[in-house]
Amino acid sequence: YLTGLAIGSVAAGLFCAACAVIIGYITFGLRGPYFAIGTLGVAIAAGELVSNWDWVGGGQGIALPVYPGDLDEGKTVFYFLFAGLGVGLFIFLKWLYATRFGLALNAIRDDEDKADGMGLHTMRYKLTAWALAAFFVGIAGAISAFQLIHFEPLETAYQTINLGIFMVVCVLLGGKGTLWGPVIGAIMFHVFKEVTWNYFLGWQWVALGALIVITVVYFQDGVMGWLQRVRPEWFGVTVDRSGKAEAAE
Repeated sequence: YLTGLAIGSVAAGLFCAACAVIIGYITFGLRGPYFAIGTLGVAIAAGELVSNWDWVGGGQGIALPVYPGDLDEGKTVFYFLFAGLGVGLFIFLKWLYATRFGLALNAIRDDEDKADGMGLHTMRYKLTAWALAAFFVGIAGAISAFQLIHFEPLETAYQTINLGIFMVVCVLLGGKGTLWGPVIGAIMFHVFKEVTWNYFLGWQWVALGALIVITVVYFQDGVMGWLQRVRPEWFGVTVDRSGKAEAAE
């Protein structure tokens, strides 16, 4: 069972990375909201397409093997699988950001046109970054499928849209462009989601929309950006008497 899970997860990651390169090459010509709408459309179209493939279960979906142990043991195994994937990804990104590739991505994020003018092959860097992201998301999706035992293409496609929105909200809450921002944002969003989904059922999407608006309007840099302003010394920055921030040696 675990061997099949490992092989299936890696295969799913590689397949998603390959699809990301193809889709990214087509959609990276779009900017801003057009890019977001285009990628969401691709997710729905993919669900409709796969639902017609009988060899993957078609509209009825596909069933995967049940974990051979008892229920509690299975929950523990999947918990540590997801936790290990999260910690491993965090360590990988921490290393990646310190490399030349990571510095190039930061330059593209800050000003893509200027980075392109400086000689960076922005399309190649973005495609590589997208493929890496898709690889890890594919692994997580495969593990999730084994945990759920049964999944159906169209249902998965629409859930993917929700999850995509949730991930963006986590990044906005925590602070984009930082390592710890998405982690903090994910914790905050999970608490917010559990409270609203349990105590304000029927209004949870209204609350989520309000959270997004408040974050975008008043906390554009997220929690990490706010902390950098109010506690710069936590980030290796000192403030002299004239009020100017200087990097600590």
